[in-house]
Amino acid sequence: MHIHQIYTFSPLRNFSYLIEEENGKAICVDPFDANQMLEFAASKSLEIDAIINTHEHLDHFCGNEGVVQATGAKVYAHENASGKIPGVDTYLSLGDRVEVRGGFLEVMDTPGHTFAHLCLKYIQGESVKAVFTGDTLFNAGVGNCHNGGNPEVLYKTISEQFHTLDGDVIIYPGHDYIENNLEFTLNREPGNKCACQWLKKVKAGDSTKFVFNIADEKSFNAFFRLGNEEIVSGLSGNVESEKEVFLRLRELRNKW
Repeated sequence: MHIHQIYTFSPLRNFSYLIEEENGKAICVDPFDANQMLEFAASKSLEIDAIINTHEHLDHFCGNEGVVQATGAKVYAHENASGKIPGVDTYLSLGDRVEVRGGFLEVMDTPGHTFAHLCLKYIQGESVKAVFTGDTLFNAGVGNCHNGGNPEVLYKTISEQFHTLDGDVIIYPGHDYIENNLEFTLNREPGNKCACQWLKKVKAGDSTKFVFNIADEKSFNAFFRLGNEEIVSGLSGNVESEKEVFLRLRELRNKW
């Protein structure tokens, strides 16, 4: 799919991405280290001509300036990021499209982690093949709401926009948190054999090399398993809806 996932070795375990266009150009998503991105692009004979930031937290745009200085790339971000990310050239809204090699990127409006957060669907023909999720959805987890977010809004975003995606849609998250997230799943659902098996694989290998899809999330992500009996029974007091399960899990994850 002409998508390059780049682990940045940052303290927050960020991923950045290069997405190839048709003409030897490339779009960079969430550059953390400008030199790393420029060197990787050069190694693939690609020239970065655009940057898309998923949201306004510094670790997702701190590489912008260096990339722009070296390439003149244009910067794109959510329309609500005005005044929050320096040097944005174009603000994006729900449904906006950017042509890339083999298809296009379609902007999703995905509030919850912040209210200036977008995600990107990679679409070929009529099919969604992948989704770049920033800090909204992680492998085996979801984003926090500490810095400008809201957990009830995050629930709405996750349940309406991600639970409904086809199982074969690949997830490209903003960070590698899968080991800790799987441990949280097993804390809430000790009987989850899939999570147990994947945790062993992740600990035995390089977690930054694994790529998962929506079907995987439905098997081991507690925030996709809101009706699971073991998860629900492990919550104190009465729980009357999946939304309440989500919010209680989000509170527990904050303390994890």
